[in-house]
Amino acid sequence: MSDPIVIESIIGDRSDSALAERLHAIGHHGVVETLVVEPADLPRRRFHALTDAGAACFIALPRSARLYDGAVLYLDAHRAIVVRVGEQRWLRLLPAENAALELGYLAGNLHWRVRFDSGCLLVAVEGPVEGYLARLQDFQERGKVRVVE
Repeated sequence: MSDPIVIESIIGDRSDSALAERLHAIGHHGVVETLVVEPADLPRRRFHALTDAGAACFIALPRSARLYDGAVLYLDAHRAIVVRVGEQRWLRLLPAENAALELGYLAGNLHWRVRFDSGCLLVAVEGPVEGYLARLQDFQERGKVRVVE
């Protein structure tokens, strides 16, 4: 097994024209590997991960750096490693008319990452959905929220 690749900085964005040309050329004559990072792990600065080709990577970024979809982490003449963010799952909650503020208060106290769409509160699912549903059980039983599929 080869030594892990230590990544201490982000080279740039795959959509940058100069990097896009290099990635295209490497794709023809070498390997462009993908490092899938789950949305919940994007704020992390230090972690181990494997690329889609099985290469071990140790990410050790400075505090000022933030991972994102399309970040180029490694680049040489024959190989590149690019970040792809995994799909974020969302729990769609429709609050009763008089319960929206209370639901928002609950989500804030639980530090849930949320966004809003058409009167619904969307909660980023970062673990088993059963944990979220357990926290909402009382709200559901009292008719204050409905989980929308």
